[in-house]
Amino acid sequence: MIEIKNVSKAYRTDTIETLALQKMNLSVPSGEFLSIMGPSGCGKSTLLNIMGLIDEPSEGTVTLAGQQITDYNGSRIARFRNEQLGFIFQSFHLINDLTVVDNVELPLLYRKVSGKERRRLAMEALAHVGLSNRSGHFPNQLSGGQKQRVAIARAIVGRPNIILADEPTGNLDSRMGDEIMDILLKLNEDLGTTIVMVTHDERMAKKTHRLVRLSDGERVS
Repeated sequence: MIEIKNVSKAYRTDTIETLALQKMNLSVPSGEFLSIMGPSGCGKSTLLNIMGLIDEPSEGTVTLAGQQITDYNGSRIARFRNEQLGFIFQSFHLINDLTVVDNVELPLLYRKVSGKERRRLAMEALAHVGLSNRSGHFPNQLSGGQKQRVAIARAIVGRPNIILADEPTGNLDSRMGDEIMDILLKLNEDLGTTIVMVTHDERMAKKTHRLVRLSDGERVS
């Protein structure tokens, strides 16, 4: 489902070059739940951003769902990202002026989906995360764990093949973190969605199928 081959990423200024990733190779089969760990600044988020087509590699190739993405143009990348990828962030990134169900519908606005179908799919996604009864609430009426559930519903509403999660339990206490992990594990099991999660929490990482560690932009295990 994800194939990273010899990927390097350098950030350059007039005076300095920072190598965030060095000749990274990683294969993630369909249906796997993979964790990525490592110290701050080791390249975890850079790797996730390259997988999510938010950033481009300086060298190497990226293949997602059988398609080599490296040479895609901007509009094609945007369409692929919307149709194939779901994103979950540590900080939720919900729009406070929109209701829960309207937040969940957002990815579908970029597709040719009727309003009725958008609402049906959004309610179905909210049911997956146990928040059907909060569909009319606003984000500021929710707890942190409930906000993350909404973010997960938004990530899965378009039925993506791949979910990329950047510290999805990082802003939550241990109980809420466990609840969010249980939801992700169930989505992976029930829907077969491939999930790649960046985390600092060893306990959460051990719940997934496999753990990859990075250090100084390189894979060490």
